[in-house]
Amino acid sequence: MSFSIEGKTAIVTGAANGIGLAIARHFADNGANVVFADMDEKRLKAELADVPEDGNIRYFAGDLRERLTAANLLSATIDAFDRVDILVNASRQILTTDLLDADDDSLWTMLEQNLMTSYRITQMVAKRMLKQDDEDGASKASGSIINLSSIASQRAQKGLIGYSVSTAALDQLTRTMAIELAEHNIRVNSVSFGSLMSASLQSVLKDYPEYRKEIEENTPLGWIASANEIVEATQFLASDASRFITGQTMIIDGGRTLADTVKAAAH
Repeated sequence: MSFSIEGKTAIVTGAANGIGLAIARHFADNGANVVFADMDEKRLKAELADVPEDGNIRYFAGDLRERLTAANLLSATIDAFDRVDILVNASRQILTTDLLDADDDSLWTMLEQNLMTSYRITQMVAKRMLKQDDEDGASKASGSIINLSSIASQRAQKGLIGYSVSTAALDQLTRTMAIELAEHNIRVNSVSFGSLMSASLQSVLKDYPEYRKEIEENTPLGWIASANEIVEATQFLASDASRFITGQTMIIDGGRTLADTVKAAAH
C-alpha cells in the first residue's frame, strides 16, 4: 500500500514556518487539499504569494488558542473543501523556565500552546469527522490526527521544565484520545523528534558551531535530521498505509533517546 494522501483534506497548524510549513507544502505537493494555519498572517501571505486562489491550498490566520478562532478555522476548511480528513497539530512553543522564579509563567504558557490548543482543535475536527462518517453512510477510516511532539517529553534538561512537561502531556493526550476515538475509526498518533536542521538551529550553529559536534556525538546515527525525515513519517501516519496504527508516538531522533551519555568505566 502506498502512502498516498491524494484528494484528502488536511489542516496543518504552525504552517507559516519550520516543520509545519514543510509538512503543509509536502502534503499539497502530494495531492492533498491543505489549509495552512498560523498566527503570522504576514508570513503566511509571503510563503503562499504565488499560490493560485482556486488551487488545493488555502491559508487561515488567527490565534488558535482562542476557541472561536479554532472554530472559524474548521468552518473555513469546510467552506473550501467540504470535509477534513487529516489534522496535523504542528504549532509548538519553546520557552526556557526558571523553576525558582515565582513570576515565571512559561509553564502555563506552553501548556496552553502545546497542549490545550491541540486538544481544542482536535475536539472540533473529530466531531466533524464523525459527521462526515454519518453523511457518507460507510464504515471506513474517518481520519488521522497527528500531534508533533519532542524527545524533551522523555528526557529532562535544565531550563526546559515547561517544554518537557507540555510535550509529555501531549504524548499522553495522544494515547488517551486514540482510545476515545478508536471506535469511530479516527486514529491519533504523535511524531516525537530531536534536533532538526531548522532555520532556528542553523542560526544557533552559526553562533555556536561547537554545538553541532555535541549533538552529533550524542546521536548514535551521527547526524542531525532534515525536515524530510519528519515530513515523510507524518505522511505515513496521515495515509491509509498506517490504518492499523493508533495511540503511538513515533520517535525520530537517530537513536538519541537510546543512549546513556555517561560513558562506561573501563574494564
